[in-house]
Amino acid sequence: MHTDLSKLRVALVHDWLVTSRGGEKVLDALCEVFPQSEIFTLFHKKGSTTERIESRPIHVSKLNRLPGVQKFYRYLLPLLPYTIEKTRLEGFDLILSSSHCVAKGVIPPPGTLHISYLHTTMRYAWDQAYQYFGGGLKEALVSPFLHYLRMWDVTSSARVDHFIANSRFVASRIEKYYRRSAEVVNPFVDLERFKPGHGEKGDYYLLVSAFAPYKRLDLAIEACEKMGRRLIIVGNGQESKALKRLAGKWTEFLGNLPDTSLPDLFAGAKALLFPGIEDFGITPLEAMACGTPVIAFGAGGALETIEDGKTGVFFYEQTAASLQKAIERFEAEPCSPLACRERSLFFSKARFQKEILGLVAKHLDPKKGKSRDGSSPSVYLDA
Repeated sequence: MHTDLSKLRVALVHDWLVTSRGGEKVLDALCEVFPQSEIFTLFHKKGSTTERIESRPIHVSKLNRLPGVQKFYRYLLPLLPYTIEKTRLEGFDLILSSSHCVAKGVIPPPGTLHISYLHTTMRYAWDQAYQYFGGGLKEALVSPFLHYLRMWDVTSSARVDHFIANSRFVASRIEKYYRRSAEVVNPFVDLERFKPGHGEKGDYYLLVSAFAPYKRLDLAIEACEKMGRRLIIVGNGQESKALKRLAGKWTEFLGNLPDTSLPDLFAGAKALLFPGIEDFGITPLEAMACGTPVIAFGAGGALETIEDGKTGVFFYEQTAASLQKAIERFEAEPCSPLACRERSLFFSKARFQKEILGLVAKHLDPKKGKSRDGSSPSVYLDA
């Protein structure tokens, strides 16, 4: 007996579709293995993501009707828990949420299996509240709301039958905040697009990141300026002015670049600098797929992808001085581009899709598991 997944009515729930980043790449891969699926999301900017996603039936919330909402949707956070609960999902056999904010909080109909692929627990409600909202008056004003948001986040986690985390690091946070276990399926890197270059390595270090406080771009700038090492930075964001004030003659800002420009930049770099703590971190894999090592802070998802001394170097104090020592160690003992590429091959899209399908089939099969309420999920089985 096996589960015929092609017969399932599948609802894919995603927080919002206004850009095409790592979460949307995961959603695109889920659309590929569930071509019969429909997408439910809070906000959708048409044409903002992949052709495969745009071709699916996309259902949006009433908040999407607000003029220009794609520019200020983050400020609607207080309304998002209530809004996601209004999503109507009757008639589906499987709900598969792709969540980093509130998507996991949909209310599934009785008998419908809900599996949530969690990119992260809600960072601004838990471990990074201070980085997002700061201290002083701003923190005092948002504290009552964050208290409510944490209660909702924990309560809504009980609506999920099975969690899949994108890393062991995220699985540990699911255990800590929700008291739930999670299976782990790592995301993937586009191995066809990110490949080793054919020319010589350049004379620069590379940093590709959004300019957010927890990314710690300041450490990379300070270290490279003190060492006299050329640093190229790709990205933009809220910290832009502060980071440019910190930079000197050794730092070059390229802003946001089209995706087509990134493989050559990765391939030509001495190494990628990765000084923040990420839940998983796809950028190091993109660098390694191009044969470029990674110098990373030794915490979070980086510990699950980078092999110290083989495909990169770790530093363990989040300071510019510690990063400088790691750069010196790397320059004294360079890593093999071939080893970097070989490490990246494990993180293929085919592996990701196979593991997701295997877990979905396992949890849909009543012989291998029941829903959390003890009932068998509503599924079709072929003998």
